[in-house]
Amino acid sequence: MRLWFAVLFLAVVSAHAQNRSDLTRIPVVISGGHETDPRDHGRPVVLIAGALGVAPEVFRDAFHGVHPADPERGPVPAEAQANKAALLSKLGKYGVTNERLDQVSNYYRYVASRHELWPNKPAVAYALVQNGKIVGYDIENGGSGYSSIPQITVPDFADHPKAALAFGIGFEKNGSILSIGK
Repeated sequence: MRLWFAVLFLAVVSAHAQNRSDLTRIPVVISGGHETDPRDHGRPVVLIAGALGVAPEVFRDAFHGVHPADPERGPVPAEAQANKAALLSKLGKYGVTNERLDQVSNYYRYVASRHELWPNKPAVAYALVQNGKIVGYDIENGGSGYSSIPQITVPDFADHPKAALAFGIGFEKNGSILSIGK
């Protein structure tokens, strides 16, 4: 019985390996994915909220008490203190500390008028093609800093796969591509 099971197991593993060997990996083209919600006036709220460990709606609510400074000159100390107090009064109950708010704010700070963008890393993914058809996707690196669903295209294929994003407190994976599918 054990010998029969071992032979069957090896046959299945061999068939699977043979099926995988005729797969072709084609690099996918990933573009965009850095748009922001119009309510957020250019701020990557989904990334900021993800890094703080709160829902975007929670951060938006907290931000209602903030009076943004001129992006070119920045806030004067009194403005910065008032804005931070307004944010922490709402975010503190979610475990957001002053130190974490500073880390996240500094990480995602950028000046759009200078054509800057918040920190991001492009994702790297491949379409798995077998017998002329896409049978799946391999995400080699999900990237980071995507604030909206990027466009995914596979050269020479009409498919328009969709990406799903993941958000979380780690900067290196916040706003990363979690999956690609139909």
